[in-house]
Amino acid sequence: MVKSRSAPSNQPAAAGLNLKTLLVACLTVVLWASAFAGIRAGLKSYSPESVALLRYLTASLALVVVALVTRMPLPKWRDLPGIAVTGFFGFTLYNIALNAGEQKIPAGTSSMIVAGAPIFVALMAGAIYHERLRLVAWLGILLSFVGVAVISIKPGQGLGLSWEALLVLAAALVQSIYTISQKPFLKRYSPLQFITYAIWCGTLFLLPFLPGLLAQVRTATAASTIGVVYMGIFPGVIGYAGWAYVISRLPAARAGSFLYLTPAAAILIAWVWLGEAPILADLFGGVLIIAGVVLVNVIGKRAAAVKAPEPQLVAEPECE
Repeated sequence: MVKSRSAPSNQPAAAGLNLKTLLVACLTVVLWASAFAGIRAGLKSYSPESVALLRYLTASLALVVVALVTRMPLPKWRDLPGIAVTGFFGFTLYNIALNAGEQKIPAGTSSMIVAGAPIFVALMAGAIYHERLRLVAWLGILLSFVGVAVISIKPGQGLGLSWEALLVLAAALVQSIYTISQKPFLKRYSPLQFITYAIWCGTLFLLPFLPGLLAQVRTATAASTIGVVYMGIFPGVIGYAGWAYVISRLPAARAGSFLYLTPAAAILIAWVWLGEAPILADLFGGVLIIAGVVLVNVIGKRAAAVKAPEPQLVAEPECE
């Protein structure tokens, strides 16, 4: 027998950008930006696959503690396949592709390539969720994209299309798929619940690389290991939980525009952590990126995305 119930109370009545959502989005951007430098540090001792596995083993164990303390329920059986696929894209594929690309691509440059993800998010949101951005918002996206280009293309050097750069670009596409695919589940689960299930699933798909990790951890430097563990807890658990919160409050295309802030933050963090000092073009590009995000989320606030009507009732089995 099937009964109907109102949509869960953890979902807002209407999407909108308030101070809390803005702060969570900014914190998420800073944490994710630090991951680019953390990956470079981890790759000094670990393979790309081992960096991904150690990072999300750490995250999974931390989330086990959180789940026990909060008495988190298990996901519904009908949602497991979709959550597993989402976790595979968001954690398994994304991290392997990004880590492999960062073997040759500097942390700041990698963040610039991944910053193209909001373009994919906006296109997917339009095709799947019928979200529409008005002209002022698209101008903001374009301005941010110009900022990414200014940082990425240096006179006499250029970005090039190396195999590693294409891997990082693939990671940006995969991240966009994850951003879009998690949205329906956030109508039935809180951000913390969903991110827990997705990280556990993504970690399971990484377990075939466990023998390699065990061999490498014995010879790894403490700095590399600490860097990867840091990524598991902060950019991993806290960062993705924050992003799930933002996605649950904003249309996907507008939320995705915040990712344009990541290169600017990553450049500063890589400067402090790895000693990769930015040049004037990087700083100018960062200003353009921030200006574009402000244009989309502040000036274009009233130009909210128009979405197709969503059902107010959710059917679920009487007994699980």
